[in-house]
Amino acid sequence: MTLDAAGITLSALLIEPEHTAPRAVVVAVHGGGMTAGYFDGTAHPDQSLLLLGASLGYTVLAVDRPGYGQSAAALPEGQTLAEQTGLLRAALADFASRYPTGAGLFLLAHSFGGKLALCTAADPGETPRLLGLDISGCGHRYAAVPAANGDGKDTRRHWGPLRLYPPDTFRFCATVVAPMPLREASELGRWPELFPDIAPRVRVPVRLTFAEHEHWWHHGEEDLADLRARLNAAPRVQIDRQPDAGHNISLGWAARAYHLRALAFLEDCLTAR
Repeated sequence: MTLDAAGITLSALLIEPEHTAPRAVVVAVHGGGMTAGYFDGTAHPDQSLLLLGASLGYTVLAVDRPGYGQSAAALPEGQTLAEQTGLLRAALADFASRYPTGAGLFLLAHSFGGKLALCTAADPGETPRLLGLDISGCGHRYAAVPAANGDGKDTRRHWGPLRLYPPDTFRFCATVVAPMPLREASELGRWPELFPDIAPRVRVPVRLTFAEHEHWWHHGEEDLADLRARLNAAPRVQIDRQPDAGHNISLGWAARAYHLRALAFLEDCLTAR
């Protein structure tokens, strides 16, 4: 499907529950160098967040961020985080004007998408009711600063041990991987400077997950304590670790376990409301 984001067309994957109105909408936001297909089980159906979410009564909307998918031609150099935040808000408002959203929207985001989710929660504007955030593969202190050109040659940091992934993962991933736009890539190193201003303005529940083999971020106990302390306006901050997983959790064998935990957190958000 497509979404109108303030005049820019964003592509997205959409699945709705059968025979019932959605309890809420899970908005899946992919990371850098990926597309919305990251969330749809490229190598094994058990990996699909879309199928799982719909089976539990949720609409799942996986959005191609600005500079990816259909908007790549209109935004060949991509956008900064601030610009992407504005377009995502507009796209979600367009979606909510045309589709039922149940109790509201829940952002489930990976890596760079986690930065965008935090920015959106910190400055929600006209975003329809936001229930909470579930973020994987995104911290606030880099263990290694990504290259400013978006070059992702360090496969160990992205993937971890290859045994964590179903057979043919890398063959099927050809439809999921995409070049990281230059404007997005050039801003990668600024995240540790931006986060201290963004974090205190997030006022919804937040869950963060770090994979056992996460190598892009520092996630020792002191790092996580500082991360939690900076999210001081969030009514709840939960930090979990996902065993037997690398940075790209939703492409590995651990995908279903992670997605179930994320949707359980959404259930907690609904209960709290």
